[in-house]
Amino acid sequence: MNKFAKKSALLALIAGFGLAAPLAQAQERVYVTAPVAGNVVAKSGFGLCWRTGYWTPAAAAKDPAGCECDKDLLPKEACEATTKTAEAAKPLGFAPSNERITLAADALFDFNKAVLRPEGKQKLDDVVGKLKGLTLEVVLLVGHTDRIGKEDYNQKLSEKRAAAVKEYLVAKGLEANRVYTEGKGEKWPTKATENCTKMGAESGSNKKLVACLQPDRRVDVEIVGLKPLAK
Repeated sequence: MNKFAKKSALLALIAGFGLAAPLAQAQERVYVTAPVAGNVVAKSGFGLCWRTGYWTPAAAAKDPAGCECDKDLLPKEACEATTKTAEAAKPLGFAPSNERITLAADALFDFNKAVLRPEGKQKLDDVVGKLKGLTLEVVLLVGHTDRIGKEDYNQKLSEKRAAAVKEYLVAKGLEANRVYTEGKGEKWPTKATENCTKMGAESGSNKKLVACLQPDRRVDVEIVGLKPLAK
């Protein structure tokens, strides 16, 4: 996947979550920001700004972070004039923090199930531990399945698994309106399973195929927040 395709896919994902209102940012802001630290723009693990549902090229040109996030889409002169201003406006004492964790769904759930296993809860406890000392902005949970079974069924299973992870994290103290879930079903297989072909029946009883497709059964966890700068 080239850089443009990666960016488009990621931004489409974020737009689908509808992040603007729950994050208590003004309607005119077209990027997800961290209000507690002077509206620093949150970025993904790829270093891309997260757009809200209000984003358009015209709106980006008016947003204070437009040149930082979409410099290639805006007039060069406009961005050169705002670079120094943006640097001066950065808050002191905090730095944006983005971490992406991929959890094997088989470690969280039994095969073809959406009920958390004890081992899965322990792994999520580790995720909660990573939030210590972090001013949390948002947690994104994206469930995935392998290609075995019907597409509609896999879509619902991925959504149920993401929802189960959210329920557990909220029970551990995370604010529900800061945890977003989405299921991608079998739509986003990993490169690791590209060679899982010609292994016989596309069935859960085909142990060789099930084992080969394990990397596709996963839950992606993206944590966005602010951490204090080292003194």
